Amino acid sequence: MSSEEHPHREEEEESRWEEPREVRDVPEPAAEAGGSEDPGAIPEVLDDEPAEDLAKEPSPEEALSEEETLSEVPPEILQEEIPSPEEEVSALKGRLELARKERDEYLNDMRRMKAEIENSRKRQEKERARFVQLASERLVRELLPVLDNLERALEAEGDIREGVQATREHLMAVLEQEGLSPIASDGENFDPAFHEAVMSQPSDEHEEDTVIKTLERGYTLNGRPIRPAKVIVAQQV
Repeated sequence: MSSEEHPHREEEEESRWEEPREVRDVPEPAAEAGGSEDPGAIPEVLDDEPAEDLAKEPSPEEALSEEETLSEVPPEILQEEIPSPEEEVSALKGRLELARKERDEYLNDMRRMKAEIENSRKRQEKERARFVQLASERLVRELLPVLDNLERALEAEGDIREGVQATREHLMAVLEQEGLSPIASDGENFDPAFHEAVMSQPSDEHEEDTVIKTLERGYTLNGRPIRPAKVIVAQQV
């Protein structure tokens, strides 16, 4: 055998052991109008195992949804860094010092307000005591002439009725200037705010709960009762 025939025989033997590839018919493209089929089209040769799928690019809808998801997250959270334990401790210490400072300021304000309220209360008590003292002095000064009239009536001889009557009228005039007024009782309906029933008495001439007689006159000071009138109230038989 010649040297030229030997290589051809080896190539024939190798071609026997090669696995035949599957030949699949590929649909020919539709001929354009008025054209003819290409008789020289080469069929597509596919391997037995299909090739792995390449990475697919996201669709516009998926890309848009990812962008919306990221846009919903605040940028400060995306850029926020996790603090270290030392930084957290330092931040807590700062907040604690600030809270203590605010507490001290509030306590000082409360102490100052308490002192101001106490001083105001003491000042009002002093002013009220001074007003009461001035009012008492003025009232006593106005009542001194009444006392003088009573002394003159006792020193006079004979009937002192007229002197006592004049003294009483003078005294009532002074007290009326201070806001004192007598409470009307006889013939009035019983009023527990101004009257005090000492007893009840059957009566045919008066309606029930009518004041028949006044035993002690009552008075009001500036419209406020300071002493109720002691009265006898009528009772139906």
